[in-house]
Amino acid sequence: MLAGSRQPCGRLGPSEAAVRCPIGAPLYLACWPRARHWTGSPSPSSLSTHMKKLVYSLLVASTLLALPAFTPAPAPAGAPTATGRKDAAETYTVQTQLSSLGWLAKKVGGQHHGAVPVKEGAVQVKGKQIVGGSFTFDMAGLVVEDTESPRLLAHLKSDDFFSTEKNPTATFVITSLKPIKNDDRGNNAEVTGNLTVKGITKSITFPAKTGVKDGLASATGTTTIDRTQFDIKYRSKSLLDTAADKVIDDLFIISFNIIAKKEARS
Repeated sequence: MLAGSRQPCGRLGPSEAAVRCPIGAPLYLACWPRARHWTGSPSPSSLSTHMKKLVYSLLVASTLLALPAFTPAPAPAGAPTATGRKDAAETYTVQTQLSSLGWLAKKVGGQHHGAVPVKEGAVQVKGKQIVGGSFTFDMAGLVVEDTESPRLLAHLKSDDFFSTEKNPTATFVITSLKPIKNDDRGNNAEVTGNLTVKGITKSITFPAKTGVKDGLASATGTTTIDRTQFDIKYRSKSLLDTAADKVIDDLFIISFNIIAKKEARS
């Protein structure tokens, strides 16, 4: 069970899981100490650095995500209707050092997790609502965080997987956001956008938490991607010549925390 799963937390009760594995936090980071099925040992240096960044970004995001993203305060009675520039979306620049994208992939008998650096991005905001955004991810900077195997990292960057020499970046462009109410995991937005990996673009939709406050915007969530849609078919179960005990799951989890800051007006 992958999409939105709390399986990596082991046998946690609902309340304990909510504390130790907050929805929206990258599962591979928030839950790895409690996991029962991780393979290999986390790299202390890479995990420590990423954890510090993640914790700080989550502290920032937690304040923003307490706000409703689709219910801005109504204007006072008799107030003039905003027009022109006031109605235009404002641009918030993604803070790459505070933002993170994590991945978790499973195979027969084990799994691996890691991260992809957020290279750049921008979020469009109207009032207290995120209405759009575009993001670029540094695939050439992809890392594996549960093992220091140079061979595994090189393989993931090869043509069997992400072809990072030919395709050094991946992108995601938001095409629509719709409000979600009464979500049992606290998500308040349904995000749809175009994900481009290895030059192949597919539309994906997933739930997220979004918030805007005091010149900062935040979006956090977790979704599941089918790698075969992006021509990543190495040891896929869809290939007839893949031995059953060598299969790598076609689905992998990505978890993200995005923090963006309002641009200063010139």
